[in-house]
Amino acid sequence: MKIKYYLFAAVLVTTLHSCVVLSPKKYKALVADRDSLQNRTVNLEAEVASLQADTARLDRELADAKRNYATLNDSYNALNSNFSASSSKVSQLSSDLEKREARLKEVEDILHKQDAATNALKDKLQQALLGFQQSGLTVDVRNGKVYVSLTDKLLFPSGSITIDDHGKMALQQLAAVLNKQPDINIAVEGNTDDKKVINLGQIKDNWDLSVMRATSVVRYLTETEKVDPHRLTATGKSEYQPVDSSGTPEALAKNRRIEIVLTPKLDELYNLITK
Repeated sequence: MKIKYYLFAAVLVTTLHSCVVLSPKKYKALVADRDSLQNRTVNLEAEVASLQADTARLDRELADAKRNYATLNDSYNALNSNFSASSSKVSQLSSDLEKREARLKEVEDILHKQDAATNALKDKLQQALLGFQQSGLTVDVRNGKVYVSLTDKLLFPSGSITIDDHGKMALQQLAAVLNKQPDINIAVEGNTDDKKVINLGQIKDNWDLSVMRATSVVRYLTETEKVDPHRLTATGKSEYQPVDSSGTPEALAKNRRIEIVLTPKLDELYNLITK
């Protein structure tokens, strides 16, 4: 509105200063110019107001855009940080997986070698003890171990813990193979039937009988056949691990036995697993 008043004042001052008496025609023309200037002034003021409103709106939009940019930038930085951490973790997990797979392959290779060695040992023992298999000797593989099972009649007279000559011959053949296999641990397990021991002097029960017979075999292998005693253990299991529970005379005979359990040393495998 100030622009309109300034323009009108300028026209009025100019008119008064000229001290010219205007004709009606010129006066109407001057009034028309004044009105035109007023209209233009109104239009300009409206345009200025519109531009000011647009400027205020653009300022708000700019402020909003800056805030959105800052938020998006923070989100991007967070995502980038998470991606870097995830990428690093994935790389580490991938590396760990490769190492585990390599170790697993090593373990599998060792187990395959041990299985092959166990089967080879069984074959050697079967060949060495072939002549005794008709007398109640068996050789088989169970759970990665070689079991040499000898019935009591092959080793001992009835009710005795003293190995007879036939039993010594079998143990001699067995020791010849074992002395060539230094990486094999040897467990000698005595087993009886469930019939109670009667009138056997120092032998009180089936526990005594099973342990003493196992000890007799260990003593013969170490003292006579020179098997390294560090490789051997002797245990008695009495009547509590029968191979046949039917109670027939044949089943009782099967249960009265010495089992020599041959186990490959697992040092290499243990070291690999625990390293």
